[in-house]
Amino acid sequence: MKRPHWSALPFSLAEFGLVLAISAITAEPASGQTADVAGTILNVLAPGQFGGLPFNTHTNDQIPLYDGLTPKFDAVTPADLTLFYKAESFGLGGASPERVENPPGRPGLTIQRDRYDVPHISGAARDDVMFGAGWVAAEDRGLLIEVLRGPGRIAALDAPGLDAFSLASSLRRFTPSVETEAFLNKQEALLKRRGRRGARVLGDIHAYVDGINAYNQSVGATTAPWTQADVLATASLIGAVFGRGGGDEAARSEILSALQLRLGSGAGRAVWDDLREQQDPEAPVSIDRSFPYGSTAASSSGNAVIDNGSAPAFRPAAASGHASNALLVSASRSATGHPLFVAGPQVGYFHPEILMEIDIHGGGVDARGATFPGSAPYVLLGRGKDFSWSATSADSDLVDQYVEELCGDDTHYRYRGRCRAMTTFNAGQLEGPTEPVVFRETVHGPVLGYATVQGRRVAISEKRATRGREALNAFAFADLNDSTVSSARTFLKTMAQIEFTFNWFYADDHDIAMFSSGRLPKRPRGIDSGLPTVGTGRYEWRGFLSPAQHAQVINPPSGAIVNWNNKSARDFGAADNNWGRGSIHRSLLLQHALDRNSTHTLDSVVAAMNRAATQDLRVMEVLPALAAVLDTGPAPTPRAAQILQLLKDWRAAGGSRLDRDLDGKIDDPGAAILDQAWPSITDAVMGPVLGEQLAQLASLMTRDNAPSSQGSAYLDGWYGYVDKDLRTIAGQPVEGAFHTKFCGRGDLTACRSDLWAALDAAGAALETTQGADPTAWRADATHERIRFAPGLLADSMRWTNRSTFQQVVSFTAHRAPR
Repeated sequence: MKRPHWSALPFSLAEFGLVLAISAITAEPASGQTADVAGTILNVLAPGQFGGLPFNTHTNDQIPLYDGLTPKFDAVTPADLTLFYKAESFGLGGASPERVENPPGRPGLTIQRDRYDVPHISGAARDDVMFGAGWVAAEDRGLLIEVLRGPGRIAALDAPGLDAFSLASSLRRFTPSVETEAFLNKQEALLKRRGRRGARVLGDIHAYVDGINAYNQSVGATTAPWTQADVLATASLIGAVFGRGGGDEAARSEILSALQLRLGSGAGRAVWDDLREQQDPEAPVSIDRSFPYGSTAASSSGNAVIDNGSAPAFRPAAASGHASNALLVSASRSATGHPLFVAGPQVGYFHPEILMEIDIHGGGVDARGATFPGSAPYVLLGRGKDFSWSATSADSDLVDQYVEELCGDDTHYRYRGRCRAMTTFNAGQLEGPTEPVVFRETVHGPVLGYATVQGRRVAISEKRATRGREALNAFAFADLNDSTVSSARTFLKTMAQIEFTFNWFYADDHDIAMFSSGRLPKRPRGIDSGLPTVGTGRYEWRGFLSPAQHAQVINPPSGAIVNWNNKSARDFGAADNNWGRGSIHRSLLLQHALDRNSTHTLDSVVAAMNRAATQDLRVMEVLPALAAVLDTGPAPTPRAAQILQLLKDWRAAGGSRLDRDLDGKIDDPGAAILDQAWPSITDAVMGPVLGEQLAQLASLMTRDNAPSSQGSAYLDGWYGYVDKDLRTIAGQPVEGAFHTKFCGRGDLTACRSDLWAALDAAGAALETTQGADPTAWRADATHERIRFAPGLLADSMRWTNRSTFQQVVSFTAHRAPR
């Protein structure tokens, strides 16, 4: 029995109100499928497989698994793995299917659904498999992919002033122009130039589109037929949200302008260099080897500094796409002698979820895992015959902003000695209300707007290294899905094809590996990559990093690879839009949890992940520096002294924000104290020097990336600023100390006094609202419970800071030969 298509239900798109942001054991193979050599291979994806309307049992049946693990903290047992995760085996593992689908016109295609409704797609030929992937994308995520068709085109074009996911949430329909469709379909030529491999990818896309359209037709859907351009557009969303870095130089240079105007040229630049933390030697890294990238030119002749306040906000604020984590333990540290792999993407919590699970086999294809519906027929994160892979956003710098020198008027600019006319791109029309999407372009890309440099009017344009090339990323995924990858080294070679900026992780029965991908430009001498580039033509990119220049490792000496969107390797500089790669990063929570054991089992790695998932980064990693200053002198009041001791006690107990008894309150009083005090602590540290630039800095990077209903937290914040400065003030060893001493302007007594005042003021505020006993103070746990946007699904879960789709894997065998 077919499910009703969303377009036939008594709901309109507006009524649904979809809000998008970027907020198993070894089994017998099904017929025609590859034998499974996994020792243990599990996954979970909340809320459930079915993302349509009306709800059914598979809408939310993975919530008990996902939520059940959270209160275990680090007390995870081997039995918990199969209790809180489901099998990720190839096929049904000997079980009978819950239901079977045989799409008409495809006698070689069978889709079997398991007890969690995951589709297991078996095809006699490759195009059967890809057709089946399209069929289930429309069946399980029909509403989602329909909503993303128009916004995907906005993402592909880099249309100025528009955020693709915000458009999806607004449900405004976008009608693309002929010019937009031609722009997208140019990528077909890029694929065809790759010969047989390109033809294979195009064939996969066409079969996938046929599957989407066939399902929609079978249920009488009234939606416009899908095309190749729809797939290319939807794929662009991956790169636009999760796979890009950089492109915020104008706003970052404005704060430099303000600091230099107030503090003087040299002092202002020194403070700005401290804030950007481009190459902090204390920043946690995933690969302890040097891979130099990113420039800080002594003489930035090729840069311009935007006058503070002269540039409008060029791009609407979008939810951070910088999420996901990975813990890989090598065979040398594994109790079984085989690598251990716990990893997955953090993409927020939605219904329908923006990821879905598929299991695909036939025509040389063998893969299972998560896919981004509408973007490709491939598993993007999952497992192959004898290996698993995952990814985290790397945020490497592949987008630059250029200052265009105007000549004559606002539509002409100077490039290579000539005055050139900007071109006009007519992208199409937004509806509700009607609004044409038209923008100007220079040789560098879309014109974002206008500003001034030393009082002179200029245009700001943007150049993204991956624009118009998104389809080329499909080659790597095709290779992963058809098992071209057969070892750690072939994995590195495969992932070097990815042009989006991601960190990629691999494990088989013998090796672990990491590769940081991206089409990363080589910038000329005289360029500081943190500032806008002069657009006259003298400072164009000089090619791109070779595969060997990308951060990568196989079986590191440490015996582990840990990443939570932190710096990939030593000397690999932070992108201009990422000022959070200092001495403190949330990856330390994972690293320290993993370091508690020298040898691991799969359950102990899950325990390390789950421990970090509810810890408060501030108390675990920043409190020691705060206490080092406060402990140099007496507290101003007994209440302040008690507050500090409660924070120390909370840290000693593990610093968790759990509400174990589900009374709606975080169990430890330390959470209430630190939530109240943190803004005052940050301002006490940074305020003496930053002054009126405090708010400007906060607009670029929030003081605290606090826990919320979308899960991911503690990525960006002033954690490293507070830690490094206070350790310096306290006289502790600091590598790469700031040029400037911020707290108390370097005076220990003044700094300590300001910090005690911040703590005591927090205590006074809490006493007013919760009474005089600090041990009874509690933070609201219900506020940060995970909820599924846009809110139609009433279920919620305890807050946790972990992957939305998570794999737990250890392979014990490998196809031969390796």
